[in-house]
Amino acid sequence: MNMVTRLKRINILSVHISSINMGDALSFIDDLITHQEHQYICVTPAHSIMDAYYDDGFRRILNSSGLTTPDGMSVVWILKLQGHKEVDRVCGSDLMLAVCGYGTERHYRHYFYGGGPGVGEALASRLTNRFEGIQIAGIHSPPFRKLTDDEDQAEVEKINSTNPDIVWVGLGSPKQERWMAEHLGKIEAPVMIGVGAAFDFLSGKKPQAPRWIQRSGFEWLFRLATEPKRLWPRYRQYPLFVWLVLLQLLGLKEFPIE
Repeated sequence: MNMVTRLKRINILSVHISSINMGDALSFIDDLITHQEHQYICVTPAHSIMDAYYDDGFRRILNSSGLTTPDGMSVVWILKLQGHKEVDRVCGSDLMLAVCGYGTERHYRHYFYGGGPGVGEALASRLTNRFEGIQIAGIHSPPFRKLTDDEDQAEVEKINSTNPDIVWVGLGSPKQERWMAEHLGKIEAPVMIGVGAAFDFLSGKKPQAPRWIQRSGFEWLFRLATEPKRLWPRYRQYPLFVWLVLLQLLGLKEFPIE
């Protein structure tokens, strides 16, 4: 039985969230690289679950991932409430730092795909300073517009030519999840990981909430205060998320997995 089969997944509003902590995630990623199994990983806060609630296609993408990690304390608390005491938050920036540190002795090769102009370079520079011996295979910031088929093929060939073990995808959700699903089988790296704002946080482009705010469950409020116009449409869904989860936990409404 491989790692993908062993890890439990719990239904939250028809999205299968992986019941894991950071140690599980690191073991899973190492297993994929060791055995050259090709999977993508989605870090999944409450707003992504709500996006999937409204979008069947996006929900199928999350449920087809190798891991759909609990990103956001509300998701972690829901899993713990159901008896999964071992679960802990696995967010994009923490996962990237953990994998980079874990992978230096294992000689993982990292490719950074996404971010605005200069963000990938700043990210790579900071990680290089932090993790001695880290191997950066490549960096690319694609244009914001939709690529033509020829442009997309050229980018796939460019990524594959660098022989990475992990492609970190920072295109924002749900764009990055769609990109990973569409490129599974085209990208030769064993692992693609969509980490959203981690590119901006770890490059220093945007401030990240202090750890105590992250653990309190109010990181969303910190982010809303820093980018209210962009993030308000995302976070205004949270009261409905709480209500729907309550209905599910009380058995008053079913949310089947397709």
